[in-house]
Amino acid sequence: MILSGNEIKQQLGGNIVIDPFDESRLNPNSYNLSLHDELLVYEEVVLDMRKSNRVERIQIPPDGLVLTPNQLYLGRTVERTETHNLVPMIEGRSSIGRLGLFVHVTAGFGDVGFCGYWTLEMFAVQPVKIYPGVPICQIFFHQVAGDITEYASDKYQHNRDIQPSMLFRELSGADPAQQLELEFDAGRGARDLFGQRIVQQAAR
Repeated sequence: MILSGNEIKQQLGGNIVIDPFDESRLNPNSYNLSLHDELLVYEEVVLDMRKSNRVERIQIPPDGLVLTPNQLYLGRTVERTETHNLVPMIEGRSSIGRLGLFVHVTAGFGDVGFCGYWTLEMFAVQPVKIYPGVPICQIFFHQVAGDITEYASDKYQHNRDIQPSMLFRELSGADPAQQLELEFDAGRGARDLFGQRIVQQAAR
């Protein structure tokens, strides 16, 4: 069963934490989460599951940023959530989907006990302009049957920022060969409306 909007509100401060919370974003059976003002993009030509792939940080200016097709952008929600005794899930809003923007490529399914910000795997079908703070996705909650063991991963639990894949922590025998760096000036990178790159180096 999925919680109604009224039930989400009733369970705030207990099984559900949404911080910050704005009642105007409460839907009949979900809550709209908003987009933070930074993105990450991978710098590698080939992403390696066994390695920590390099990333570059992009600032979304107040007047918007155009996302280009065939590029994965990692974002996060402004809101930090906690969920206990329920299964949290996120989905893109229909108004966002109708602009050809995928908010999560595959990872919309959360775990009981997850605490942190939601990392978004964003992919645009065609160029689309996004803005910081826009309601980008919706979170909803399923009731769960059976004994509960809360999520306690050392990869993503209690995160404080956008998180690239940390699958490499699960894998062993990584090839030490150097990865190739993706040249964003060749036309693959995010740019503003004037064609200028908007980037900041992420902490390595």
